[in-house]
Amino acid sequence: MLYRAHMLVLDGLVKNFGALRAVDGLSLRVNRGEIFGLLGPNGAGKSTTISMAIGLITPDAGSVTYQGLGSPTHHMVRKNVGVAPQTLAIYQELTGEENVLFFARLQGVDNPRVAARDALERVGLTARAHDRAGTYSGGMQRRLNLAAAFFHKPPLLLLDEPTAGVDPQSRTNILELVRELANEGAAILYTTHYMEEAQKICDRVGIMDEGKVLVTGSVEELLAKHGKETLVMIERPSGETRISTNDPLREVTTALEAGDVTGLRVERADLETVFLSLTGKRLRD
Repeated sequence: MLYRAHMLVLDGLVKNFGALRAVDGLSLRVNRGEIFGLLGPNGAGKSTTISMAIGLITPDAGSVTYQGLGSPTHHMVRKNVGVAPQTLAIYQELTGEENVLFFARLQGVDNPRVAARDALERVGLTARAHDRAGTYSGGMQRRLNLAAAFFHKPPLLLLDEPTAGVDPQSRTNILELVRELANEGAAILYTTHYMEEAQKICDRVGIMDEGKVLVTGSVEELLAKHGKETLVMIERPSGETRISTNDPLREVTTALEAGDVTGLRVERADLETVFLSLTGKRLRD
């Protein structure tokens, strides 16, 4: 991996909305070339955290710093950070190219038309570049939303549920592109409700609830520490045996050596298992 230094540092962030403490002492680091997945149920404080990271909301306590750039200011954030918000930030009456070109000109990038066309090509929208965004499918609008976030090649990207409500093809395109951007050196803070996404593309994840980060680490680290035992199901003519174990290979080998096995299934804990074990199964609205 390319990441070696922290790009985004959130230290002890606190944000209150009246009596509600939305973010409670949150600290995390996002490194260059890394995809950091911030996971949590509805109301956990993810979007509030992103809003503080880009200076839209002022923390009641704690600090936000960018490596070598200090605390966020409007000009610095605009030049060095790309944001794809959960609510689409595109203009329905403009074409795809006009949308990205508008933001490119606001940024003052060199050759804004070239930057817009390059971004649209990377999200697979070149063929529809001159159609109004309002005629795009949901997946195409999400991809346009992403293009408007990275056209200026920022060192830090904040992506708030960038695949919400999209079709499998668009989701695959977006995930592959996010991975490419990280491989090119961008630091990426990525929020999602899709555990399989985080498990697939994130280098590290943080699980938060009620404004606090409960755990951070690689997926493998979290599975090893917080995942339940692997379940091995052995089918024989006499019936099925279910074994919970930390050594599934041994159980499978022992069963096969004993003979008369007609079927085997192994169910390993995944990131969703860890998520639910830490945040619980209570519905969140």
